[in-house]
Amino acid sequence: MGTKDRRTRVLKAIVRDYVSAREPVGSRSLVERYDLGVSPATIRNDMAALEEAGLIHQPHTSAGRIPTDQGYRHFVDSLDAVKPLSAAERRAIERVLSGAVDLDDVIARAVRALAQITQQAAVVQYPSLQRVSLRHIELIPSGAGRVILVIITEAGRVEQRTLALARDVDAEDLASLGRCLNAELTGLRLADLALPLASLAEAAPARLHEVLDVVGTAITEALRADAEERLVMAGAAHLSPHSGDFARSISPVLDALEEQVVLLRLLAAMQDGVSVSIGEENPYEELSEASVVSSTYDVAEQSVARVGVIGPTRMDYPGTMAAVYAISRYLSDILSNR
Repeated sequence: MGTKDRRTRVLKAIVRDYVSAREPVGSRSLVERYDLGVSPATIRNDMAALEEAGLIHQPHTSAGRIPTDQGYRHFVDSLDAVKPLSAAERRAIERVLSGAVDLDDVIARAVRALAQITQQAAVVQYPSLQRVSLRHIELIPSGAGRVILVIITEAGRVEQRTLALARDVDAEDLASLGRCLNAELTGLRLADLALPLASLAEAAPARLHEVLDVVGTAITEALRADAEERLVMAGAAHLSPHSGDFARSISPVLDALEEQVVLLRLLAAMQDGVSVSIGEENPYEELSEASVVSSTYDVAEQSVARVGVIGPTRMDYPGTMAAVYAISRYLSDILSNR
């Protein structure tokens, strides 16, 4: 084993032991607990090199070493792959998610399951109308000059708008128009419907132009209203036992969870797939002592939103990454097959 590989093993051991026990890790305990194949003096030299590289530090002179944010980053980057959940953890997720009746229920169950498995604060973002495709449109007569527009997305999200028209439209015309809209628009992203709707309006009889114009306006307004993303959060109380892991205060993290704006911006900036942002890597002061692990989930093979976990930097990264990834896959499967 080369020096570089051995020092990576030493760093991994320090991270695991510190995450597990929340106690600085010394060279003696590493020699006793891990078969590193070298003398205690070599381990001490390795730890000195890791400290010089900024990956660990000594909190006080009589203590062992603890990982820095850079050390956690090096540890995360050195993981070969996201480890699979245990059979018991998979069964727990399946038990919580089975029987969900609609999108709201699926999201609520998913965020509870993620918080329960990781024992951290968990968030699940609603699928954005900006990114999802259309499954079905319904036009329902609702009295004089009124039509109810029902939009159902591939993710199972339902939006309803009442449209006001200058004159009544025949129920048979509405049914025919609904069939035409579904034939032409199903499977397209809601954000891409403007041009197809305009083309349909040009080809439609004059008596239906107003309905198509109002439908287009209603979809545009729904997308504009949806520009403010929605998050569901669970498990904030799990952070309280970890308050000692936040050097300054846990309050900014709790405030960020409650207000959501900072968290939404951070999630939007994170890479697709499983992504980890650690401590000072977070561009927002409120989360500078926290780590965020997130993953995208898909509907009909399109990334539509994210799930995530927020906790202290002293986090079980392999386990948390596995749980976040698993929940994102379960969400993708459930919502794509609804």
